[in-house]
Amino acid sequence: MLDHVGFKVSDIAVSRAFYDAALAPLGYGLVMEVTPEMTGDGSTHLGYGVGGKPDFWIGTGGPATRHGLHVAIVAPNRASVDAFHQAALAAGGKDNGAPGLREHYHPTYYGAFVIDPDGHNLEAVSHRPE
Repeated sequence: MLDHVGFKVSDIAVSRAFYDAALAPLGYGLVMEVTPEMTGDGSTHLGYGVGGKPDFWIGTGGPATRHGLHVAIVAPNRASVDAFHQAALAAGGKDNGAPGLREHYHPTYYGAFVIDPDGHNLEAVSHRPE
């Protein structure tokens, strides 16, 4: 079981604006910011989560990974998947799969996919039947 995931981004301000908007419909918000003064190496890290626990991190300090990164976040229902997709597109994301059933995974798999400013594939998914 994963505790958290983190990856590098090329422009922390652009990515922060994108993730602030895209994750809000899923109930995620910025929980923690680790500043360059705190890290001692000049890097900045932003931790997003629910209920005060950051489990989704973005940060500076190296080249962004541009190939193969896929992160899926559980959505509480299908409406929040739809809202995530709309918010992510409005924040500059690129459509990589409109909200809908993906029955090839299982009958109630409802997901949406967007590409973030660095080319990462972000998904919101609900496994609920409604």
